[in-house]
Amino acid sequence: MQKKTVSLVLGSGGARGMAHIGIIKWLEEHDYKIESISGCSMGALIGGFYAAGKLDNYTQWLQELDVIGILKLLDFQGSGGLVSGTVLMKKLEDLVGDYNIEDLPVKFTAVASDINQEKEVWMSTGSLLSAIRASISLPLFFTPHLYKGNLLVDGGVLNPVPIAPTFHDHTDITIAVNLGGKVDLSLQVKETMIDDVDDSIGAKISNYLKQVKLPNIVNFEEGVYKVADNSFDAMQGTIARMKLAAYPPDVEIEVPRNLCGTLEFNRADEIIEYGYNLCDRLHKEGLL
Repeated sequence: MQKKTVSLVLGSGGARGMAHIGIIKWLEEHDYKIESISGCSMGALIGGFYAAGKLDNYTQWLQELDVIGILKLLDFQGSGGLVSGTVLMKKLEDLVGDYNIEDLPVKFTAVASDINQEKEVWMSTGSLLSAIRASISLPLFFTPHLYKGNLLVDGGVLNPVPIAPTFHDHTDITIAVNLGGKVDLSLQVKETMIDDVDDSIGAKISNYLKQVKLPNIVNFEEGVYKVADNSFDAMQGTIARMKLAAYPPDVEIEVPRNLCGTLEFNRADEIIEYGYNLCDRLHKEGLL
């Protein structure tokens, strides 16, 4: 049986992006061949490592990550953002290495936002890690990334589900993963527990910030971070709905925005499994 070729669009959404891993795994196991990937933020990171053939390395590391491990990656020495990202990117390079995007076996485009020229930037050549760093530059949290003389921030600022880079692909089907989907009320009971976990991460980060004597305004539990995080989620959800209505993919996989907190990377196994099971459910319903 010939595999169905796929253009895969991976959206932004913090730790919810770990669901992308489960979705990719399901597609591979069910006779889909991913020939093209467009991603922004966490979608660019997951998609880029998949395109490089290194997703298993990254996934194994995620599955071993705990709250303390997350904290060790946060070097609060940024300019224009709390975190410079240097420690994180060094870890990612150690895990998967760096590649030129044009040399990858799978077509790949990372999408970031140019805050000065107010436009999307599509990166389909050059350093993979540089493109990922630009695309994950969450405003206020990460320092903007200098790319070809321009300051770039998270691709989700302008296009949380970047489908346009796939328009000229010659694949059988375009599948878009939207991480800003409608709230799933069946997750509400879990959500209280999720909030508690996310707040515990926030509390530990806030305690660390006190040790390094950063101002209270950046308190991760109830300060600027919480407001910015909620605002960014609301903005991304609205933009995603508009983009997908204007340029509908063949299949949209919608991950509820209350699946987990932005920083809950210590829940990898659960979130990956959710993505896999979501595809299974859509398949049984004839939607995938």
